[in-house]
Amino acid sequence: MTLRFLVLGDSLAYGTGAASPADTLGSRLTRVLRESGRATELSVVAVPGATSLGLAEQLDRAAAADADLALLVVGANDITRQVPADRSAAALGAAVRTLRQRGTAVLVVPTPDLSSVAWVPPAFRAVVAGICDQLRARQTLAAEAAGGVVAPVGPELAARFAADPSLFSADRFHPSSAGYARVAEALAPHLLQLAADRRDAAA
Repeated sequence: MTLRFLVLGDSLAYGTGAASPADTLGSRLTRVLRESGRATELSVVAVPGATSLGLAEQLDRAAAADADLALLVVGANDITRQVPADRSAAALGAAVRTLRQRGTAVLVVPTPDLSSVAWVPPAFRAVVAGICDQLRARQTLAAEAAGGVVAPVGPELAARFAADPSLFSADRFHPSSAGYARVAEALAPHLLQLAADRRDAAA
């Protein structure tokens, strides 16, 4: 039986910065699922520049996909566009709840640590990291309350990106193909576990 895999969210979910479509997060994780023995069909409705407030529109477009498993990546633009944290978290929770009501298992990747991107002056990195931490905590509570699973990969990935500039694309904001490889590597165990849990529950 084919696993229907949906990816929604922002430019990281879309794959901005990757050298080719095969290097995007969705494509990489689809290969992981297939290599685990699951026939997998990928649908991507993510929109570059999206905030959590745009997730409802993406869900409308994804309704026909009837997804079994979803990856939701959002939060970076909520920080850069100064979306109030309570509205951001509420919109994320509502999106996860809608997916769960559709029978979709959801893995959420909340706000990344933006303190290592090039446009953040060293003197402000601690402040930016703190703002990201606060939103991530709110997102985690909202996503879990709605029935989603939150991938606890933020600190690990932040350390890797801060230490290796090659993980950023030319714009020094989005991941490069190598960066997406690192993100996919970190997410793979959590996605595979969620897929396995869903399969066991359906057995």
